[in-house]
Amino acid sequence: MNSDKIKKGPEGAYVRGLFYAMGYTRPEIDRPIIGIVNSQNDIVPGHMLLDRIADAAKTGVLMAGGTPIEFPAIGICDGIAMGHQGMKYPLASRELICDSIEAMAVAHQFDGLVLIPNCDKSVPGMLMAAARLNIPSVVVSGGAMRAGHTSGKDGRTLDFNSIMEGVGTYKNGDMTEDALEIIAENACPGCGSCSGLFTANSMNCLTEALGMGLPYNGTALCDSGERIRLAKTAGVKVMELIEKDIRPRDILTEAAFRNAITVDMGMAGSTNTVLHLPAIAHEAGFKLDLSVFDELSLATPYIAKLSPSGTHHIEDLHDAGGIPAIMNELSKKGLINKDLITVTGRTVGENIANTPVLDNEVIKSVDAPYRAQGGLAILRGNLAPDGSVVKESAVADEMLRHSGPARVFDSEDEAVAAIWAKEIVKGDVIVIRYEGPKGGPGMREMLGPTSSIAGMGLDKDVALLTDGRFSGASRGASIGHISPEALNGGLIGLVRTGDIIDIDIPGRSLSVRLSDAEIEARRAVYVKPEPRVKTGYLSRYARLVTSANTGAVLE
Repeated sequence: MNSDKIKKGPEGAYVRGLFYAMGYTRPEIDRPIIGIVNSQNDIVPGHMLLDRIADAAKTGVLMAGGTPIEFPAIGICDGIAMGHQGMKYPLASRELICDSIEAMAVAHQFDGLVLIPNCDKSVPGMLMAAARLNIPSVVVSGGAMRAGHTSGKDGRTLDFNSIMEGVGTYKNGDMTEDALEIIAENACPGCGSCSGLFTANSMNCLTEALGMGLPYNGTALCDSGERIRLAKTAGVKVMELIEKDIRPRDILTEAAFRNAITVDMGMAGSTNTVLHLPAIAHEAGFKLDLSVFDELSLATPYIAKLSPSGTHHIEDLHDAGGIPAIMNELSKKGLINKDLITVTGRTVGENIANTPVLDNEVIKSVDAPYRAQGGLAILRGNLAPDGSVVKESAVADEMLRHSGPARVFDSEDEAVAAIWAKEIVKGDVIVIRYEGPKGGPGMREMLGPTSSIAGMGLDKDVALLTDGRFSGASRGASIGHISPEALNGGLIGLVRTGDIIDIDIPGRSLSVRLSDAEIEARRAVYVKPEPRVKTGYLSRYARLVTSANTGAVLE
């Protein structure tokens, strides 16, 4: 892609005329045209201040001799969309973000892009667009929110998940409404992507590990001067990438994804990374199988334990050395490929040289990790022959292996109502189905039920299975992305209340105790439900979306 094709020579006079109409001068028109993709809006805390990032990125482009031109991208707040029909849209918005960037970039023949996401689906959506378009691109995120705190001698550190679990505690009768409101007022003290290692910060960190973001892109805080400097540098770097003809697919190789997954396992990122990384790889031209996640999880020590698995937050990780320090530490075991090119124009090895761990309470040594294996696990069995995912590091030891009776619900709403009505008892295995990519449609996050279970003190006694997905803030024996989903003929659609579910996370298995004859008998009388949404974008999405194990991409 090259803007010279449309703006140079006599044939480009009409294009220049339109640029003149906007006030551009001929020297500005003749320079490389850089799209500044800004997902700023006033409804997402992580996106509200992105104009600062866009302005800084434009300054960087100007410093390096380019002409920056800003255009918007949408962004949805998963937290505000949580617990109602709006949660059907965030995952589906990932494809809208990617497609709209493609439309703008190709229609206007940009020479390069600076992509400015921050929250959950904007990050993978923009990375997918970069891979699809394959023009020089740098991603610079908006930065993380600081952790919240309550005051007084009994003060504690808070984040968004503290509110969600507080709702469960309140529903259980163990917290007053006033106490819950104090948590709500203090958990999110300012703008930025929510402060734990939830989906947004997981993907921002993995953008850096992939080589598509500058060092410290994943951890420099939203309100810091460092974040503004990163944005300016991103504007400069995109011009260097154009000069050197370094493109996203030169960076987004299979080896780069293995680096990113290794980092993911080393710090137990969100289970949603198992959806997004295969989707980005799909746009880069290859298949990223779930088996790679499990292979690397088994080989990678778990060295950084952040909320929701632990008590540290992104600011703590940044102060401890950030993603460069994690990659440097993991490289001591030969787990990081240091020869790969990145958007800095340098290799991974050059980027992480001289980046030691600065706080071993936050980033452990690979020789003395929290666990010998990584944070996520891929489970298979008759319930999930194509795979399912669990954040193993956030599961209580007593729930790593569990057998119990199924409590089956055909929607998240039914399950939450039962949990709040205290109808779930110790030992139960909650099964929530018809919430997959097609069945939902849109694969709603289940932070409501998982946080309610935790808030009621049942996270060490109750498991939850779904063909939907979980928030990066979820913890406990929460197993999602069950594939194939119920609406696609998955066995989860035939499970009945009372069936015994066997979970063996260390053994990587997930099964229901049903004979082949019983399964066939149930399948013979099974009636496939009608689509829940029959009009609009979600209806089209449901017809095109693939399974969770392939990244829920559209085909």
